[in-house]
Amino acid sequence: MNIEEFIEYCLSKPGVTEEFPFDETTLVFKVMGKMFALTNLKGDWSLSLKCDPERAIELRETYPAIQPAYHMNKTHWNSVYMDGSLPAKLVLELVDHSYRLVVDKLPLKLKTHLDYP
Repeated sequence: MNIEEFIEYCLSKPGVTEEFPFDETTLVFKVMGKMFALTNLKGDWSLSLKCDPERAIELRETYPAIQPAYHMNKTHWNSVYMDGSLPAKLVLELVDHSYRLVVDKLPLKLKTHLDYP
């Protein structure tokens, strides 16, 4: 997986927008205005993704490329270092998990705009 595929995958999800709220190199993906993924456009490629706290611990213990997220709530966010050690299928599943966690917390009124179950 490369960064273009990651960006395309995030933008393919219902209600997703992209923006640069922090600086010109940190691309943020939001669903209905709420962050679910961040990536850096300079330096070593990494992602920050929301994660269930128990699953976050398990992932960090299993994969050295998954660590507590830098500058984020380390209980709920992981940094995923895209060093080639993680299967693309796992990365996409983690993006889906992050997206679902955020959508599940949205008010029903916003969820109906997404046709989300």
